[in-house]
Amino acid sequence: MAVGIPRRVNPPQPQQTDNILRSGFRLEYPGKKHPIEILSTPAGQYQASSTHCGGDNRLYHADNLGVLAALANDKAVAGKVRLVYIDPPFATDSAFESRQQQHAYDDHLTGSLFVETLRERLILIHRLLADDGSLYLHLDGRMVFHLRLILDEIFGEKNFRNCITRKKCNPKNYTRKTYGNTADYILFYTKTDQYAWNRAVEPWDEARVMKEYPCVDDKGRRYKKVPIHAPGVRNGETGKLWRDMLPPPGKHWQYTPIRLDEMDARGEIYWSPTGNPRRKVYLENSAGIPVQDIWLDMKDAHNQNIHITGYPTEKNPDMLERIIEASSNPGDLVLDCYAGSGTTLASAASLGRRWIGVDRSDEAIKTMLRRFEVGTERMGDFVNTPSNTHTLPLFTTSNTDFTLFVEKK
Repeated sequence: MAVGIPRRVNPPQPQQTDNILRSGFRLEYPGKKHPIEILSTPAGQYQASSTHCGGDNRLYHADNLGVLAALANDKAVAGKVRLVYIDPPFATDSAFESRQQQHAYDDHLTGSLFVETLRERLILIHRLLADDGSLYLHLDGRMVFHLRLILDEIFGEKNFRNCITRKKCNPKNYTRKTYGNTADYILFYTKTDQYAWNRAVEPWDEARVMKEYPCVDDKGRRYKKVPIHAPGVRNGETGKLWRDMLPPPGKHWQYTPIRLDEMDARGEIYWSPTGNPRRKVYLENSAGIPVQDIWLDMKDAHNQNIHITGYPTEKNPDMLERIIEASSNPGDLVLDCYAGSGTTLASAASLGRRWIGVDRSDEAIKTMLRRFEVGTERMGDFVNTPSNTHTLPLFTTSNTDFTLFVEKK
């Protein structure tokens, strides 16, 4: 596979570039508001419920625009949110019901109205994020490309990290003339280039260990051999001779000659019969297989034999745990302003994070309150088995208390 070599070039001077190129790509449409107008959105007014008033975690039963505006004026929250995950409506022009045929929410905003409605929330979310905070925006193929441009405007192109492709369901037998729609997408942005990050890994299995780490040293430790050079010419120490050898043409040493001598002295350099040096990388130093940006193992909850609330479009808790562990630390504040069934909030609590959830749907709030009280229900092939109809307790940490806020009348 060809590897591109980053190249430093002098940026064009302003007089050489038109306004569009200087400001990056933009998505223009009727009704697009100036960010100052959005940041001036009147804050909603809320009061604690008399029935659910038990902790610092917050659940708001209200439209999220007013809540986000209020949180932007809250010194305890503004600039302190470490992670935002949102799974908004996908512009399907549909209505959704729960598994019990109760109306959950309407998804009737489409086109530019959908984009602007979500953009308003994203601008306020950017204000709420800590400087080392992250946003994960979950969408499908209808609007992911539009919102990529919007997020570039708000967060900056340089703070785009990934477009994660997730397999959401099992293969479909389509009758229409198109490929089966089995994927959706998660746009991952950070507020700055310094952000909370704990690399997600999957455990090694024996087959992959044998393939990736085929060598064994005299102490029985498995390792693999990797090059000690990298693409690109360097004029400093890493471009100089080491052991009377220069790096291959067009490349440089990954380490200085002094560092390479130290590694060789520790037995970390493998020398081939022809005198070609390579670095030994030991399995014992690997925490696992780094997760890539295609997720095949995180299908929707309704496509798994797992515990669910029955709320439509409910996401897989394992997926939320992966995101929360990767982009926050225990004690951090996590926000989901399209909280739905509460999977983000539940996962955050179980991992020792603080949380704020928002949803205006009566069914969503009812679902979350029930989830917080009794847990989730089994579904799947065994759902009608009497011995398996029990619920699974949700919270396993002390971070279970929350206060429900409703709009002041």
